[in-house]
Amino acid sequence: MKILTVDDSSTMRRIIKNTLNRLGYTDVLEAEHGVDGLAKMTGVELVLTDWNMPEMDGLTFVKALRSNPRFKDVPIIMVTTEAAKKEILEAIKSGVTDYIVKPFTPETLKEKIQKVLGG
Repeated sequence: MKILTVDDSSTMRRIIKNTLNRLGYTDVLEAEHGVDGLAKMTGVELVLTDWNMPEMDGLTFVKALRSNPRFKDVPIIMVTTEAAKKEILEAIKSGVTDYIVKPFTPETLKEKIQKVLGG
């Protein structure tokens, strides 16, 4: 399974990638913002994206994916520090499949991935 993690923090991308690798997901692409993420979507089956990024923020990135018929069904998990209910609802309305608030545990990431993939 090809997974794309989009975050402007290289440290956070590394943490997510290492966690995914430990969970058995080894085909992980990285992007530092939404524009970069859109360019790397070929074959991606799951997206993990931050909200606050330069160039194109996570919410705009999610809306761009959902407006494209090729990506409208790809599960998207927003991984962000935005914890207010208002933000979570806005993200879900924009097309996010699930939501993780940073900091998170590997167990939380595993549970959310299993949930959105139907496993």
